[in-house]
Amino acid sequence: MKKPSILFMGTPDFAVPSLEALVDSGYPLVAAVTQPDRPKGRGRKEEPPPVKTAAERLGVPVLQPLLIRDREFLDDFEQLSPDMVVLAAFGQILPKTIIEQPPFGCLNVHPSLLPKFRGAAPINWTLISGETRTGVSIIRMTEQVDAGDILLQEEIEIGPEETAGELHDRLAALGARLIVEAVEGVIGGTVAPVKQDDSRASFAPKLSRENGHIDWGSDFREIVNLVRGLSPSPGAWSVLGGRALKIYRAWGSPSPGKEFRPGEIAGADEEGLKVAAKNGLVILKDLQFEGKKRMSATEFIRGFRIKPGMALE
Repeated sequence: MKKPSILFMGTPDFAVPSLEALVDSGYPLVAAVTQPDRPKGRGRKEEPPPVKTAAERLGVPVLQPLLIRDREFLDDFEQLSPDMVVLAAFGQILPKTIIEQPPFGCLNVHPSLLPKFRGAAPINWTLISGETRTGVSIIRMTEQVDAGDILLQEEIEIGPEETAGELHDRLAALGARLIVEAVEGVIGGTVAPVKQDDSRASFAPKLSRENGHIDWGSDFREIVNLVRGLSPSPGAWSVLGGRALKIYRAWGSPSPGKEFRPGEIAGADEEGLKVAAKNGLVILKDLQFEGKKRMSATEFIRGFRIKPGMALE
């Protein structure tokens, strides 16, 4: 049987393994649709999204519409006339005209156990919420975000100290394997769609810098989960000595047995920088002052003078 043509849509690193897996499996990709190049870094130099770089390496034509609802792109889509659309972290909501046209439908690679954590930042919110298990869901797309029928779903355990960046890489690899299985199942008619229970849905909205501002009056476990869920980006942060301090890795310890006010530095040793929180301590292991290099807590403690009563805010 001739393999169906696929239009791939994705933008960040998460989408690259899925693109590579489809190419490696011999599916004819008519194009990879991704976001326009954006200015990045201190020099604000325009850089291509990871999917564009990967597609060019793989010999897949690239399209970068500003808006996929524009007539120009819809005309391109009509001309390409793919048998299926596969989407992974694209960054725009698909219009009904794209969702309904391909004969084999539109499939989406979503990094959560839907209906949990629908939305833009499921990996981050999974960790922030203290979940111990997550996974990837392959769904048939509808106009409602992340609410389509589930075609395949696989669950994995989350490591107790795993960060969003580490979990991201594992889920991207899992998604790449599952999307190939799902595409084969849809073509062969061997997958049975399962409707999502909307009453069990939870949401994972886009993150802002303010989501990362640590409230030291929170339980120490909640703060550790926030650090894990926002590492490496956009990052959990606090203010020390009037300077923003980004925290990449931390772990927690129950109540130290002595009263410290929330945010107060309770100690600094080979374990890390110990900061008081509700019911215990947060031990900072990997951090960075704004405008400075990232460093271990040991390096930080050697170069920063800690005064009695000093606190993070």
